[in-house]
Amino acid sequence: MQIGFSINEILALATLATGACWVAWKFKTRRLGAVPEKKPLWVSFGSELFVVVALMFTCRVAVADWPKVPTGSMEPTLRVGDYLLVNHLAYGPRLPFTNTAIEFGQPQRGDVVVFRYPLDVSEFYVKRLVGVPGDTVTFHNGAVAVNGAPFDAPVISEGTGTQVAPEDRGQWLLRETVAGNSRTIKVNPFVMGRLATDGMAEHCTVQGPTEWSCTVPAGRYLMMGDNRDNSTDSRVWGLLPHAQVYGKAVRVLFNLSDLSRAWTPL
Repeated sequence: MQIGFSINEILALATLATGACWVAWKFKTRRLGAVPEKKPLWVSFGSELFVVVALMFTCRVAVADWPKVPTGSMEPTLRVGDYLLVNHLAYGPRLPFTNTAIEFGQPQRGDVVVFRYPLDVSEFYVKRLVGVPGDTVTFHNGAVAVNGAPFDAPVISEGTGTQVAPEDRGQWLLRETVAGNSRTIKVNPFVMGRLATDGMAEHCTVQGPTEWSCTVPAGRYLMMGDNRDNSTDSRVWGLLPHAQVYGKAVRVLFNLSDLSRAWTPL
C-alpha cells in the first residue's frame, strides 16, 4: 500500500480531529446537564467546525475536486492557472491515505485523467489517456494511432500570426483523432518525439524518439500530455498502474488570468 499526503489527507485528519472534539463536547455537556455559558477554545475551533470540514472532505473525495494546473504539459487543452472540475464519480472515489477504490467505472481512451504520480503518490498529475489495457499504441512524429488505425492528425496551425497564444508561438497545433475522439495537440517541429524509456521498454518496439509502438498490459494505462514535446508522462516514468487513478477532469472551472476559459468542457 502506498501512502499519499495531499489536501484530501489534510482534510481527512482535520475531520478526525474536529470530530473527536465534537464527540468530547457532546459527552461533556451531557455529563454537566447543561451547556456552559463560556465555551473553551477547543470547542470553538474544534467541534463547531466539524460539520464544515466534514462536508468539504466528503465533497472533495466523493463528488468533485478543483485542482489548479501548474504546468503547460497539457497545452493547448489546459493552460497554466486553469482550475479543473474533477469528477470522482466517473470512476469512483479512492479512500484517503490508500489507493483503495470504490469503483463505479473504468477510465476510457481519450479521457483527461487526474492521478497520483507513480514515483511520488503525494503529487497529482493530469494527462491524456491514450492507451487502455490491450491497446497497441503507435507513435509517429508527435501523434498517436491505436490498434493499427491510420494516423489522423492534420496541422491546423504552425504557430504564427497575431491570434496565436504566446506559449504556442513556433509550435505546431495538430487536430488528432483517435478511435473517434478528437483533440488539439501541440508539437515542437524541431523535436517531434521522445524516446520511450525503461519503464515502457519491455512492452514496446522502438525505432527512435519519433517512431515507436507499445502494447499496454493489463492493469496499466499509457498516459501522454497534449503538449507532446514538453510533458513528463509515460514515456518518462512508465505505464500508469490502475490503482493510481484519481478522477476524470471534465471542465475548466475558471482561470483568473483568462476568464474566457471558465466552464470550458474537456
